[in-house]
Amino acid sequence: MVDDNELERLRDIAIPAPDGEAKARTLAAAMQAFDLDEKNSAIPQGTPAGLRLTERAQKLWRDIMQRKLIATPAITALVALPIAGYAAFEMLKEQPRVIGGNGTATETVADKPVAQKPAPQQPAINEPLATAPAKAKKADADTETRANAQTAPAAPKPAAEVDSLLKQEATPEALPAPAESGRLAAGGKDGSPGRVMMQLSPSSKDEAARTDQAPAGAAAAIPATPPAVADSRLMVQPAPMPADQMQPREENRNRIETFKTNPVHETAQDPVSTFSIDVDTASYSFVRRSLKEGALPDPDTVRVEEMINYFPYDWKGPESASTPFNSTVTVMPTPWNEHTKLMHVAIKGFDVKPAEQPKANLVFLIDVSGSMDEPDKLPLLKSAFRLLVSRLKADDTVSIVTYAGNAGTVLMPTKASEKQKILAAIDNLEPGGSTAGEEGIREAYKLAQQSFVKGGVNRVMLATDGDFNVGQTDDDDLKRLIEKERKTGVFLSVFGFGRDNLNDQMMQTIAQNGNGTAAYIDTLAEAQKVLVDDASSTLFPIAKDVKIQVEFNPATVSEYRIVGYETRALKREDFNNDRVDAGDIGSGHSVTALYEITPKGSGGEQVDPLRYGQAKVDNGGVANADEYAFVKIRYKLPDENVSKLITTPVTAANEVKSFDAAGADQRFSVAVAAFGQKLRDEDQTANFGYDRIAEIANAARGADPFGYRAEFLSLVRLASSLDSNK
Repeated sequence: MVDDNELERLRDIAIPAPDGEAKARTLAAAMQAFDLDEKNSAIPQGTPAGLRLTERAQKLWRDIMQRKLIATPAITALVALPIAGYAAFEMLKEQPRVIGGNGTATETVADKPVAQKPAPQQPAINEPLATAPAKAKKADADTETRANAQTAPAAPKPAAEVDSLLKQEATPEALPAPAESGRLAAGGKDGSPGRVMMQLSPSSKDEAARTDQAPAGAAAAIPATPPAVADSRLMVQPAPMPADQMQPREENRNRIETFKTNPVHETAQDPVSTFSIDVDTASYSFVRRSLKEGALPDPDTVRVEEMINYFPYDWKGPESASTPFNSTVTVMPTPWNEHTKLMHVAIKGFDVKPAEQPKANLVFLIDVSGSMDEPDKLPLLKSAFRLLVSRLKADDTVSIVTYAGNAGTVLMPTKASEKQKILAAIDNLEPGGSTAGEEGIREAYKLAQQSFVKGGVNRVMLATDGDFNVGQTDDDDLKRLIEKERKTGVFLSVFGFGRDNLNDQMMQTIAQNGNGTAAYIDTLAEAQKVLVDDASSTLFPIAKDVKIQVEFNPATVSEYRIVGYETRALKREDFNNDRVDAGDIGSGHSVTALYEITPKGSGGEQVDPLRYGQAKVDNGGVANADEYAFVKIRYKLPDENVSKLITTPVTAANEVKSFDAAGADQRFSVAVAAFGQKLRDEDQTANFGYDRIAEIANAARGADPFGYRAEFLSLVRLASSLDSNK
């Protein structure tokens, strides 16, 4: 049995330094021991007690295990290495001097006073690991095997034996899976030892693999890893830590526009609401990625209208292209507030048939700066644009401009019929340099003008991961540049890739002012949705500068608030001003807006009436007194600069008596709206649970041919499990 004093003595014994001479002497001593054993196997080796040294070490190990002093791999590591070093030290001390080739005695490691050798410091995580103790341990195992050839296995298996003991003593949860355990990386270019990589979670394997890769030709500098070294559970190291502690990720540098949730308005004082329509979807993709990575999204990344409009809906569309879109208004009870109602405004754009689609002149403006060298950035971008090229017609035109330290033209205007030439230009893109985005935009617009198609689609498609850090970088300056180019008939759309460097604020600014859309592409499936399935609505506009203005009737509505559209609000006077830019609708696009209204006398008012204001509304001489509201939509055709007006009165004829009586698409869009508000932690949905949101969405799921709604349900469940305030 081993007492505590013995363990303390073992712990304090210094380990020989791992220098080349020591390794050579150790090997020579081991070979000498083997030769002596061959000559006289009856002579006991090691201690006077009759136990061979390795047997003594094994007995110590068994005693420790029997006393249950080791419960976890981490404690095992703290004990195993000192024992191994002690065993090697004792073995060398017992060996005679080896006679060198010149007849002189060669000094062994044990002949040198240990006190003169400073003990090496315990290696820190990811620091080069000393290999001499492990090699001495292997030499000791080899000596034992040769001396006991009749009883011992043919090959030493110290790692396997210890691993078996660990599995008996530790719980399954305490042991990492074999594929997850630490590993010794190849050495550096200078032949330095490799680094032990800690256990990694599956989600961090890809990131760690980049750190663990050896430079070309470095593998030859490192000898084959001994079994005892290959398993990190035998190393002196603390218990495995989370990957984000081992390899800290760069500081999150996303630029997100902050905004406050729309307030409740008292109809008697402020009856008019005006905003620009929005068909962007970037927020939904950003939220999805955050939830799938195990974190609730930053509330400012949640733009409720973008989440609602991510999904395709079967709203009733217009009969002909002469009227570019149709609006449908439905009033229904609010599922999260019994005192209010929802006014659901749905707009559907005319769906242009493929045979009628105009020619497209597209310029791919691609960020190839050094930060794009990530799997979810440039490689994904290249795959995404390959999908888009396969969608184009033969007489469409494609140009490619790249920007890093400076901008350059990779592909001059080329017909889509030369598909292989375009794809080859995309495949040859490589990352490197800083980000001269402003210069790239100017070059892209220049190429777009060279191939301008009158009456067609002329669009710059910017794909980037982050800021423009060279040249003109101010959002307002970029906005003015794009506004100027927009007047020439060349529009701009923005596609974001990657994370931790995404300038969402810049994306929103230039897309809105470039008469284009902003989307965030985090997977190839999302690229398929944005650039293939929704290609018509993404590329082919049917109306521009679309604005909505709603006037509420104070006789029937006490209060109202718009759900979302905080970053799209317009002044009341902007509605009739054709110089004010607004959103665009593409072929087949659907747009949804929700107002939560408080009917007069319902008892759900949140704002106290003014004491000295108008006490009541006299309906005696007021026209249209039975209406809830009056909806006005103003738009321009793509090649015109004068707007047109569509109006829709909202009356009891638009109302359904119960929420379940509303259409499936209406109910599903309300579930998405509730989810977005919940993620923003808004007061209105504070007591509305995720389970109720999932119930509504599941009941209104419908056909769901692409699985978008099924995915939404999974996100609701993820958020529910992550939200401690639910």
